[in-house]
Amino acid sequence: MKEDKELQQLIDKLHRERNLSHAEWTTLIAGRTPELAEYLFSLAREERHQYYGHGVYVRGLIEFTNYCRNDCLYCGIRKSNLNANRYRLTEEEILSCCQSGYSLGFRTFVLQGGEDGFYTDDKMVHLIRKIKTLYPDCAITLSIGEKSRESYQRFFDAGADRYLLRHETYNEEHYSRLHPACLNAKARQQCLWDLKEIGYQVGTGFMVGSPYQTPEHLAEDMLFIHDLNPHMVGIGPFIPHHDTTFANEPAGTLELTLFMLGLIRLMIPKVLLPATTALGTIHPRGREMGIQAGANVVMPNLSPTSVRKDYLLYDNKICTGDEAAECRHCMERRMESIGYHVVTSRGDSLNN
Repeated sequence: MKEDKELQQLIDKLHRERNLSHAEWTTLIAGRTPELAEYLFSLAREERHQYYGHGVYVRGLIEFTNYCRNDCLYCGIRKSNLNANRYRLTEEEILSCCQSGYSLGFRTFVLQGGEDGFYTDDKMVHLIRKIKTLYPDCAITLSIGEKSRESYQRFFDAGADRYLLRHETYNEEHYSRLHPACLNAKARQQCLWDLKEIGYQVGTGFMVGSPYQTPEHLAEDMLFIHDLNPHMVGIGPFIPHHDTTFANEPAGTLELTLFMLGLIRLMIPKVLLPATTALGTIHPRGREMGIQAGANVVMPNLSPTSVRKDYLLYDNKICTGDEAAECRHCMERRMESIGYHVVTSRGDSLNN
């Protein structure tokens, strides 16, 4: 009981001071209990309601290519996965996704894909300008990996508003165990600093329960996120993919993912915090539970149903057969079932 009291005091300190030391983060994460989690979630909901009420922002996700030059050990669309059924959406197909999304009320489009050299900077700039011309009241979020600062600047100048780039894990040694030797943690982190300096609304994040991860690693992640002070943080449980090195590794847990969501909300109260598809994959009501732990964003899929089953970063991904309208209305019902409501605005971050 004495330990529980001390851990609750750490949560109170986080609530008050918005950060902890590495040792305190580690102690809190390693010592968490269901009772402690409920206390954390109650505080996280208070913070979230103070700034965002009971609204849940929706983003229209368009997974436009599953080609990737990288060979990350955990990812189903890694370069060396010869079983992946590769595809690229044409500009017309991407714009059609935007059109259907706009009619369903989406005012943010998230263009997500592997690091695919086919989509040159010129092609991306043309696409961004086209979407901005057709839908000037919408935000464009890019999630297309590591690029040069010059490329990021060009996309921003063309009209991109936001950029999602998970740092995955801050610890260099841990990062090297999840990625090929040509990738390193520092380079990825530098991309995030570049994006922030350029003026993007920046999103980072990490996998929860990835192979070899320790509470100490998660403590480092929290300290990095505190320093970066991003506009968005996307976290989700590690889920193995059958065609990767980590096919037989255990998945990350719902319980730890929810706990980390609550901690992030207390650390950065105004941050945009998605309840991810991966959460919904490991538990039928995972996204609802994510919202109740402090999250305030969901990302229904606008990709054509013909390609959704091929954008598999991990196994058993949900909603691969649903039409965009099904995803949108399903999400609305799910949020209403827990006392929240979908908001169809751009939903900019208040953490400026």
